[in-house]
Amino acid sequence: MEVHHRIEARLCPRFKLDANLKIHSGTELLSGYALDISESGISAMLPIEVSMGEIVDLDFELPLGPVSVRAVVRERNAFRYGFQFVQPNAAHEFIADACGLLPPCD
Repeated sequence: MEVHHRIEARLCPRFKLDANLKIHSGTELLSGYALDISESGISAMLPIEVSMGEIVDLDFELPLGPVSVRAVVRERNAFRYGFQFVQPNAAHEFIADACGLLPPCD
């Protein structure tokens, strides 16, 4: 009997992040909860639907302090969303530094 293992094709390792998340979607301000983060994106639980491909602004707290970054909605599985960071700026270096302080995901 052959066992197949799913191999994740991720560019950056993910790290655990327990943080409140504010999502600026158009004229709406939504609240969510961040689950994990990498240098390229973040996943979060949201209580309401956000459109795939939508560009949003995210505000959340990292061990090094608060961060604001623009992201695009890339994935959705029930209430769990995956956001990919866009428009490289100073926040991306800040996020990369903070990832080094967080525990890795299993």
